[in-house]
Amino acid sequence: MTRHYAAPAFLEAGYAFYVHSPRSLNNDIDIEHERLVLDVAAGLSYLKNERGYEKVVLLGNSGGGSLLTFYQRQATTPPPARLTDTASGDPLDLNAVDLPAADGVVVLAAHPGQGSFMLTSIDPSVIDEGEPLVVDPELDMYNPANGFREPPEPSEYSKEFLERYRAAQYARTARLDAWARALIVEQRRYKQQMEKPDFEDLTLEEQNYIARRALVGHFMIIHRTEADPAFLDMSLHSWKSTRKPGSIMGARPEQVNFAASGFGRIVTPRAWLSTWSGISTRAKLAESLKSIHEPLLMINYTADSLCFPDDNKEQFDSVPAEDKTMHFVDADHIASNPSARAEIFQLLADWLTPRFPAAKSE
Repeated sequence: MTRHYAAPAFLEAGYAFYVHSPRSLNNDIDIEHERLVLDVAAGLSYLKNERGYEKVVLLGNSGGGSLLTFYQRQATTPPPARLTDTASGDPLDLNAVDLPAADGVVVLAAHPGQGSFMLTSIDPSVIDEGEPLVVDPELDMYNPANGFREPPEPSEYSKEFLERYRAAQYARTARLDAWARALIVEQRRYKQQMEKPDFEDLTLEEQNYIARRALVGHFMIIHRTEADPAFLDMSLHSWKSTRKPGSIMGARPEQVNFAASGFGRIVTPRAWLSTWSGISTRAKLAESLKSIHEPLLMINYTADSLCFPDDNKEQFDSVPAEDKTMHFVDADHIASNPSARAEIFQLLADWLTPRFPAAKSE
């Protein structure tokens, strides 16, 4: 984000543009969104308390949309009603932390949140989490018998298949949640053994055995996470959409789905629950937007394969803010077209200027 494409436009319009790198820069293996709230709070506190900025507007791009609206939701919730733990149940009392609220929110090409996205893109045809190549053909969206067609030809899935498919995605996510919680329980058990008075009486070999399992725990490998039927069936989320078959990872999601890399591929159990589980995560854009009362701007990209205009419209309609604005721009997820970027920059400036006039240089 230190090279965000909107930064020059804000500077040219007379605004300071602040980028705050989180503790997990370019590494989501151990991301817990509740802890990222502390990182965002540090940035807001620095700007308002140390640098003296009177107005701060959050710009949540892509996954930043769900993170920053989640932050604003907690910041505007009076104590003691804020969260007091993480999704895994570890203590983390946000009531005891100074969370400066932002004065406005911009949501730019924001997907619904890592967990909500994963719930729609995780492959339910996985039979065994330890066997990435074994497939249940009845739940395989890349099986021609279920409606798959080789890209760039669009696929077409029946309503009955989609209903079974979505239910199976939820079921797999629930199984992964149970696995994650079991691993956390096991790790906590070893931590409790380390805290016992007789731990020091154990042999060094026994101490090492316990300590390693208490401190490191296990990592989860989540196979095949590139399997949303909407990647290939253009009749899904068709309202205002100008996207083409494919996903943000490429034009052939049926190949990406089995590749070594992918969304949420290697995670800690706590990161799975807090960030990637569509059931357990608290960082859901649709939910957090319902608490936004500050001026809000949503700019959505109609050629985006990571988030869809009909979902964006539903999210926008749920926002209680009296001052809220939404625009659609024909662009892909990163607005790679220069003309689209120019349009986006103008929309940002036109919204900011009357609400948050740039300070004049002395």
